[in-house]
Amino acid sequence: MTWELTYACNLACTHCLSSSGRRDPDELTTAEAKALIDEIAAMQIFYINIGGGEPMIRRDFFELVEYAVSRDVGVKFSTNGTRIDETAAKRLASTPYLDVQVSIDGVNAATNDQVRGVGSYDAARRAMDHLAAANFGPFKISVVMTRHNVEQLDAFEVLAEHYGAQLRLTRLRPSGRGVATWDELHPTREQNRDLYHWLVARPEVLTGDSFFHLSPLGAPLEGLNLCGAGRVVCLIDPIGDVYACPFVIHEQFLAGNVRAAGFGAVWRDSELFASLRAEGSAGACASCGSYDACRGGCMAAKFFTGLELSDPDPECVFGHGETALASKVFVAAPVAKSDHSRRVVIPLKVRA
Repeated sequence: MTWELTYACNLACTHCLSSSGRRDPDELTTAEAKALIDEIAAMQIFYINIGGGEPMIRRDFFELVEYAVSRDVGVKFSTNGTRIDETAAKRLASTPYLDVQVSIDGVNAATNDQVRGVGSYDAARRAMDHLAAANFGPFKISVVMTRHNVEQLDAFEVLAEHYGAQLRLTRLRPSGRGVATWDELHPTREQNRDLYHWLVARPEVLTGDSFFHLSPLGAPLEGLNLCGAGRVVCLIDPIGDVYACPFVIHEQFLAGNVRAAGFGAVWRDSELFASLRAEGSAGACASCGSYDACRGGCMAAKFFTGLELSDPDPECVFGHGETALASKVFVAAPVAKSDHSRRVVIPLKVRA
C-alpha cells in the first residue's frame, strides 16, 4: 500500500505523478493518520510505502513513522532528501523496520536538475552522505527512467555501489505533471530495449512492477509481472481518498475514502476494485502472441495518453501502442481532479 502523507513539496519535478507542491488543507490530521495506522496493523498489512509530495515536510512525520513501527508496520518512504540533515539521518538510522528511498534522476546536476529543479541533485547527494555517515545501511536510490538518463545506467550502478545502496529503477508514467512532459521524457523504443537487456543482466536491481511491459522481449524481469491495481496495490492520498494505483489519481479510479468507513471497507467492498479483480479481456492485444507476457501493459500509461484500457501499452515493444495512438482522433488527455502545483516555483532551500 502506498500512502501519500501530503501534497506539500519544496520541489516541482516535471514528471510528478501527483502534481505536488501545495499542501491540501483537508489532509488527514495526526489523529486520523494514527487511526489509519491502527486499522492497517489490524488488517495485518505489515509494510507500507510512504510518499508525497515530500513526506518529511509534515511536522508529524517522525511521529507517524515511529508510531507505525511501534505497531509492527514497516515503512519505506520516498524523499527528495532536502530534509535529511545530520540529525535527521541519525534518527532515521535508529528507527527499526524503516527503509529510505532517495530520489534522483541523473548522475549529475545537469541531467537531474532539468527534471527535479536547480539544486536538487546536490541536496540528494548530501542526504546520501548523511545516511552513510549515520550508518543507516543499504538505503535505496530511486531513479525514474527517462530518455535523458538511460545512457547513465552504468554510472547509476557505480553510484549505488559507492554508498553500499540498492539501485531501484522505475518507469516514467504520464501521470500528474508527467502528462505534459511524457512526449519529451519517455524513453524511445530502442532505449527501452537497451534498458531491458541491462536489467536482465542485473536481477539484483530493484524494479517493482515497473517494466513488465518489456517482458515480450524475452525472459520476464524480476518483480510483479502484471498490473496490480486494485489487486495487490492501491494508493491512499493525503485527504484519505483511495485509488486503484499510485499512478491513476483520477476520479475514474477513485474507490472511496477512509474517512467514510475505513480503509478495510474500501479494500473489500469497492465496486471499482471488484471490477479490476475480475478476469479481464485482452482487448486489442488478443491477437498478440505476447499478451501473456505483458498482459496489455500499464493501465495508467494508457489512460493518461488518451488510449482505451483495452488498447496496447503506449510503449508496447512491438510498436502497437504507437500505432493505436496515431489512429486516435485527437481528444484532450484526461486531467486529474486536482492539481497541487505551486503557481510560483519557490527557490530551493535545503538543509546543510
